[in-house]
Amino acid sequence: MLQTVMALPEEFDVLVVDDNSPDGTADLVKAAQATHPRIHLLENGKKNGLGGAYIAGFKWCLEKEYDYIFEMDCDFSHNPKDLIRLHAELLSGKCDLVVGSRYVGL
Repeated sequence: MLQTVMALPEEFDVLVVDDNSPDGTADLVKAAQATHPRIHLLENGKKNGLGGAYIAGFKWCLEKEYDYIFEMDCDFSHNPKDLIRLHAELLSGKCDLVVGSRYVGL
C-alpha cells in the first residue's frame, strides 16, 4: 500500500496507525520512512480496536491541520489509485465530502 501511494503522480502524506500489531507493521513503516518523509507512524501502546485506530488517526490529522483526510485499509480493499479521483472531486469545489465504495461501480 505504501509503495503504491508513494508512486502516485500526486503527492499524498500517509499515516499508518499501528494498533500494537505483532506482525512487524511498525518496523516496516519505520523502514519506509527512511526514503519517504511523507509517511508517518502513530503507534498505539495497546489494542484499541479498529474504531479506536480510526479515531486516533483522524485526531492526528486534525491536529496537523490537513485540508483533507482519506481513510483506507491496508488490505487493498480500497484501491489507492482512487485517491486521485477523490482528491479531484474535493478540489472541484462542488462538494465538501466524497465517499468511495467498492460496492458501487462508478
